[in-house]
Amino acid sequence: MEKSVRTSDAPRGRQRLSRERVLNAAVGVADAGGLGALTIRSLAQELGAKPMSVYYHVAGKEAILDGIVDVVFGEIDLPSPGGDWRSELRRRAASARQVLRRHRWAIGLMESRTAPGPATLRHHDAVLATLRAAGFSLEMTAHAYALIDSYTYGFALQEAGLPFEGPDTVAPVAESIMEHFTSGDYPHLVEMATGYYFKTSYDFADEFDFGLNLILDALSASLPSAQGGDAGSGDLHG
Repeated sequence: MEKSVRTSDAPRGRQRLSRERVLNAAVGVADAGGLGALTIRSLAQELGAKPMSVYYHVAGKEAILDGIVDVVFGEIDLPSPGGDWRSELRRRAASARQVLRRHRWAIGLMESRTAPGPATLRHHDAVLATLRAAGFSLEMTAHAYALIDSYTYGFALQEAGLPFEGPDTVAPVAESIMEHFTSGDYPHLVEMATGYYFKTSYDFADEFDFGLNLILDALSASLPSAQGGDAGSGDLHG
């Protein structure tokens, strides 16, 4: 009986640790409390292990940050260089936005690491391959990648900071803000709120597809094939 009690009451720390388990736990801690809550001590507590056991799998905080960024990149759908480039990059951008909604702490961290992991490298290579297969020159591939990611990360950052989420919450927040207006002040804000936001079940999330399509349209127009040239040759400078 005594042996059975010890087995059933064994602390979680006696479970076998692995680098994957440590990093997944680190993602969970960051999801729950932000990066500020992620320390070796809090991670060890989450795992039910001793801090020295965690150090066996990750060298320290920087290694943890490298690792959890790689976990996040691994959750984003990879584009396929063999598919329609617009559809593939649209799918990849939508997936990145959804992943960043789950891991909001990662928005400012994704491109900051100098020791990228295999999922990160695989992700970047797939995006570059998709753009190159579409016929973009090296210069335009750099422009396109920077533009799409700036938009995707920027939208995710703005979305994370909004005081409302979904069309049902826009009007109450806007009405609360408008209560501070003096009559006649900010007429264009009032016009947008009363003439559009309140009347159309406005959802900020819908703006993502609108903006992304504008970007993809502009990039498509820059391809040599759209200009009557050979889609697979030449460098673009405009």
